[in-house]
Amino acid sequence: MGEVANLTSASGIPNAFRRSPGSPMSTADASGPARPRLLSTSVGTNLEAFGPREWGLLALIATVWGSSFLFMEIGLRAFAPGLVTTFRVGLGALALAMVPSARRTRIDRDDLPRVALLGVSWMGIPLLLFPVAQQWIDSSVAGMVNGAMPLTVAAWSAVLLRRLPGRTQAIGLVIGAVGVVAVSLPELPVGRLAESGTARTALGTGLVFLAIVLYGLSANLAVPLQQRYGALPVLFRAQLFALVVIVPFGIAALPGSRFAWGPALAMVPLGVLGTGVAFVLMATLVGRVGGPRGSIAIYFVPVVAIVLGVLALGESVHPLAVAGTLLVLVGAWVTSRREPTRSAPSEAV
Repeated sequence: MGEVANLTSASGIPNAFRRSPGSPMSTADASGPARPRLLSTSVGTNLEAFGPREWGLLALIATVWGSSFLFMEIGLRAFAPGLVTTFRVGLGALALAMVPSARRTRIDRDDLPRVALLGVSWMGIPLLLFPVAQQWIDSSVAGMVNGAMPLTVAAWSAVLLRRLPGRTQAIGLVIGAVGVVAVSLPELPVGRLAESGTARTALGTGLVFLAIVLYGLSANLAVPLQQRYGALPVLFRAQLFALVVIVPFGIAALPGSRFAWGPALAMVPLGVLGTGVAFVLMATLVGRVGGPRGSIAIYFVPVVAIVLGVLALGESVHPLAVAGTLLVLVGAWVTSRREPTRSAPSEAV
């Protein structure tokens, strides 16, 4: 993790790992601003068009999370869902604990409930729901539903900030969502879905949808916390809070699990990269550009999965997936454009 910190420092990312002066949650105002409520968010510190830092963060997040569904499927070959989630969050928290600033940076007691809610809603519940759902639906289905996350982020942002996203941003989000559907459709196992039973398929899809609704809330909650403390200390503590929820399910899953080297080794990148590093990078990105714009990294997740399939497994690419990839790129570019200047929004509801 020390090498990761050094690399990110060289690329200019460390500003997002530290407190941003004048951030929306800053308490430096002598008049003593009102404390934000439990459900609160703010706009990004960078309203300009994406630069190299933002695109670099987006690419890293998409690459890591694009492979996470594969590692989860491998893990489920030997471990029950609750144990998969316990491994990934435990390894993620352990990886972050190796970075001194993650442990030493103090978080105000008043903000700990928000960090706890972030941990439960971003990792504690959703990371339990995904492996359970993938027992009944394919990873391609889970990936397609997960691609709707930027829309849930925008919806939560509109509620918490009490304003709708700008027209350009909304158009970009919709174009990207259409692209994700186009990319995923050729991968859907229609025959297997019919054989597996409508009820289980619907339940699995519903669990993933519930997870992305919580993801949408979390991407907004992370913005002011990251701006005040930095991503590392916030995510380290959030993962510890998530473990409080997850560990009982992991213990209960032990009798239904067995040890196998392949699934065990798959937990290492899933935990260290997919849960430790990637969540820190995502919090960094949304802190810089806001929840809705930062969440477009998710649009690239199924694209990365397809590219990995072509390069590693020699799989063919459906023309519809190529067209969908182009739509994803267009949608991401439109969403990444400069936001128009607006009056200061409310932080909480």
